[in-house]
Amino acid sequence: MPRAWCWGPAVCGLLWSTAAVAQEDSERAASPDSLNAVVVTATRIDAPGFDVPASIDRLEGDEIRANRAQVNISESLAGVPGLQARDRQNYAQDVQLSLRGFGARSTFGIRGVRVYVDGIPATLPDGQGQISHVSLGSVGHMEVLRGPFSALYGNSSGGVIQIFTEEGSGPPRLRFDAAAGSDGMSRIGAVASGERNGIGYVVEASRFRTDGYREHSATERGLANAKLTVRPDDDSKLTLVASHMSLPRAQDPLGLSRAQFEANPRGVDPAAINFDTRKTVEQTQAGVTYERRIDSANAFALTTYAGTRSTTQFQSIPVATQGSSLHPGGVIALDRDYLGADFRLTHQTQLLDAPLTIVAGLAYDGLKEHRQGFLNYTGSAADPVLGELGAQRRNERNDVSNADQYLQGTWQLTPKLSLNAGLRHSKVRFDSRDNYVVGTNPDDSGKVDYSAYLPVFGALYALTPDLHVYASAGRGFETPTLNELAYRPAGGTGLNFALGASSSTSVEVGLKSRSPIWGEATIAVFQTNTQNEIVTQTNSGGRTTYQNAGATRRTGFELGWNKRFPHDWQVQLAYTMLNARYRDAFATCAATPCTVPTAVIPAGNHIPGLARNTLVAAVNWAPARGWRAGAEMRYIGRVFVNDANTDAASGYTVMAATVGYFTRLGPWTLNGFVRVDNLFARKYAGSVIVNEGNGRYFEPAPGRTWLAGLSATLEF
Repeated sequence: MPRAWCWGPAVCGLLWSTAAVAQEDSERAASPDSLNAVVVTATRIDAPGFDVPASIDRLEGDEIRANRAQVNISESLAGVPGLQARDRQNYAQDVQLSLRGFGARSTFGIRGVRVYVDGIPATLPDGQGQISHVSLGSVGHMEVLRGPFSALYGNSSGGVIQIFTEEGSGPPRLRFDAAAGSDGMSRIGAVASGERNGIGYVVEASRFRTDGYREHSATERGLANAKLTVRPDDDSKLTLVASHMSLPRAQDPLGLSRAQFEANPRGVDPAAINFDTRKTVEQTQAGVTYERRIDSANAFALTTYAGTRSTTQFQSIPVATQGSSLHPGGVIALDRDYLGADFRLTHQTQLLDAPLTIVAGLAYDGLKEHRQGFLNYTGSAADPVLGELGAQRRNERNDVSNADQYLQGTWQLTPKLSLNAGLRHSKVRFDSRDNYVVGTNPDDSGKVDYSAYLPVFGALYALTPDLHVYASAGRGFETPTLNELAYRPAGGTGLNFALGASSSTSVEVGLKSRSPIWGEATIAVFQTNTQNEIVTQTNSGGRTTYQNAGATRRTGFELGWNKRFPHDWQVQLAYTMLNARYRDAFATCAATPCTVPTAVIPAGNHIPGLARNTLVAAVNWAPARGWRAGAEMRYIGRVFVNDANTDAASGYTVMAATVGYFTRLGPWTLNGFVRVDNLFARKYAGSVIVNEGNGRYFEPAPGRTWLAGLSATLEF
């Protein structure tokens, strides 16, 4: 193996040994010890993940829930290479997710990474997503797609996370879950599933609450979801899903400055208390998918969905700042109605006597947003009553839609060589109608369109049946979100229609190995070059404005390995090296007021919000019955907090340990556990708020915490 492909002796040694073992395995006939093929669907063509020329991981539902609170998706994603998932300890802002450096700049919610739940986008047409409505108690499996093939999902697809609820089958089952832990945390849930008269069903409800690790961080959340599957005949399947999420009050502790973090990581800035920063959310959605096999060569699938989400957020914007006649106020109220459809046709044929599968599809997603702004106080500016909904300062209707067409195919050219290719055309339209034209506040109505062609290509070659090498390349793009368009620079009103979309070109080379002796290993080397990167221009007074900078580059290396050993032992390892930097210098605002950016961010600075190195290692002992135990280590490297790279959250290593007991008593299955996180009480910032205008970058992680849980399943 050429030295240029090696990242140190350890990695080279692993590559050589993996290749050698795979060669030995290929010389043997397939044995009873052969590893099972895990089918993935993220590329829209069902195939074993081992045979797909892309970095893709599949996590099973039991793995996601094992010894965990089942509250945040970040609990189970740490072991996926290339993915940085951070629990912010702030349920007013959702989990932070980034894949290969995409999504890091999001100050709340998820952007740059597309998320789907049972085929329904949790990412809206503008590229902004939320995942707080996902209930982990009934998840069947989850797939994480990284690299160039993510572009086949259109706008803001730096990566794709697909979540699938389990399907009801077999006799009725009823499962109860309960968990309690540090800082007043509790969760209770129930899942009923089974099949009756040909209808499979899964119904789940759960309630979570916590006082929070920090002051002013209490929250309560309720989730409910249902999934029905019907097979009218042998050639068709109908799936109906519905969900509801209620977040009646989530306190927002905001971030801390460096001095505040060092002095008291459990505290909050006084502004959070004074303005009673908080958030409320209600979301309801439903969808239906109809799949039909037309004949032996053709099939189609149609997914339609609709939903509504209402959000009210109180911010800590100074009264004097809110007092400007052009300021939208310190309370954001969003009412969003969304719907969409995706139709795809699958055709299987032959080309040059080799199997060819073609998928063609049309996708449409629409969003109607009613955005309002209000003062976060009542009374006068001289004698305000803070934390109360005040006078209206903004009122607009925003429509966003995307209309996409895609075509992709997989060609098994030879028994060892397969080719994958795809092309997607994506058009995203923003249309804003300003209904708040008062005094000096003008009519800011307007519209803007973005479009792009997104090609991808990949090839996979089977060196042996158990050692595959692949390469892929693709082009993606990312439009601004409504939140990034929401404010104009220099204090202007209305949407920032001058902000353009960014484009990216990605390449990846990877190796996949499996062996009954050495386990499963994946290695990937990748590079993404982005033009017209969207970056922060100003951040003050609760308003963040954005601009297009020059080029950026994200280069990285990923390693994933897991192995099952005799006597019920399993070891898992995930390592990521990511070097994400600005390639061009650009100017930003370092002080307020600022009408012209003058602070230069030099080329070579790190893109903030990303750790250069992450490592997760886990060891578990899980017999079929009786006692169980496990340990986990996480290392996260230093994370810069701003474009200027003037401060950073220090790297850290934390440990967790679990012990549990699993047994069956007649029709009952019982599973209990106790978990301790941050075993050695390490003080660290679990996440950062990138480019926070007040310098409150740091979101502290809890010290040593405990969690106890019990699950009981009754099979009828």
